[in-house]
Amino acid sequence: MRNVKYGKCVRCGRTYEAKPDLTNCECGGILDIVYDYDYIKSVLTKEKLAARKNYTMWRYRELLPVEETTPDTPLRVGWSPLYEAGRLAEQLGLGKLWIKDDGINPTASLKDRASAMAVAKAGEAGAKVIACSSTGNAASSLAGNAAAAGFETYIFVPSRAPKGKVAQLMTFGAHVISVQGSYEDTFELSKQAIDRWGWYNRNAAINPYLSEGKKTVALEIMEQLNWEVPDYIAISVGDGCTIAGLWKGLKDLYAIGFIDRLPRLISAQAEGCCPLNRAIEENQPWHPMEENTLADSIAVGVPRNADKALMAIRESNGLTVNVSDQEIMAAQKMLGSACGVFGEPAGVTGAAGLKKLCEQGKLEKDARVVSVVTGNGLKDVANAIKACGEPISIPSDMNLLLKAFEEHGIEVE
Repeated sequence: MRNVKYGKCVRCGRTYEAKPDLTNCECGGILDIVYDYDYIKSVLTKEKLAARKNYTMWRYRELLPVEETTPDTPLRVGWSPLYEAGRLAEQLGLGKLWIKDDGINPTASLKDRASAMAVAKAGEAGAKVIACSSTGNAASSLAGNAAAAGFETYIFVPSRAPKGKVAQLMTFGAHVISVQGSYEDTFELSKQAIDRWGWYNRNAAINPYLSEGKKTVALEIMEQLNWEVPDYIAISVGDGCTIAGLWKGLKDLYAIGFIDRLPRLISAQAEGCCPLNRAIEENQPWHPMEENTLADSIAVGVPRNADKALMAIRESNGLTVNVSDQEIMAAQKMLGSACGVFGEPAGVTGAAGLKKLCEQGKLEKDARVVSVVTGNGLKDVANAIKACGEPISIPSDMNLLLKAFEEHGIEVE
């Protein structure tokens, strides 16, 4: 890979050859993929990028750690829509607001970006089996992307994982192990199994290449905004891999001169599980928390990518915001009714946090903001119904319809 120099530990600074099966540093620190930006600038321009017809995450190959001979993965991952949300911006008192809907990816979450990268690197490593632990979305994204590419998968999920995500896993033909315990219990069992059988490791806090897949959401946002940098980007945070990838992509673009400044990040976590935000707010090392939130995809009490995530928030002079489950459910309804975007609880936590910051007066009135929806609402239909309520149910009778409208305060013009 001419564009990649090496992997570098974010904790001790040790460097490693960028082999496809790269994992953590010997000190236990997470590795960061370091690029040769001078080389990238010599082979990639905005004009060259604009002329490409490949509207997937692989349009950014010069900024990705894959061999030139590695094929694009089979499913169409990336280039999700960026909607301008004028009515919602007005409601919140913002200058401009865009919603990046990553729930339209093949398995309905942003995690497809990381899993597509895992499939590409597993192919380079000559692996036959890929494995991971997940609260749900990473699992289903790996199962789908691996199935399309012909890999076998072993996937470990906590028993609380929503049925919609488990249904995806089973449909994609994965070997699914439902672990009776927390996400930490699930992660530990997956680690032991991966070590025992030598499977390719898709765990995002172990495999440094996965953040490189996730960073493509930042590359797309900036290209879709014609390289005009927003003031803030809001995103939900669990184990920290996604916000770390978002920040890496932005820094890559700044390093090659595609953008002239960097936005501030908004790290949104659930009040019932916010170890990373709490560490920032208290200016202390992070400590484990209970996983007490309906937003299962970010219910990570022991974040495995804490170093990179905390670095991203601090380097960007970012904001932290913690939201209740009630505020998350309200955001589901808000995005659906104002923007036509259906997000799962974890997927809309960034929007919930954005709304809360606006209500607290912590964002400028003319601020330009992007909010990333990381997963589709069909992943967790039960909580969507809790958020928005049951439909009106009556026999086929006009008088009963009129009565129901009156009881619900519906005025039909």
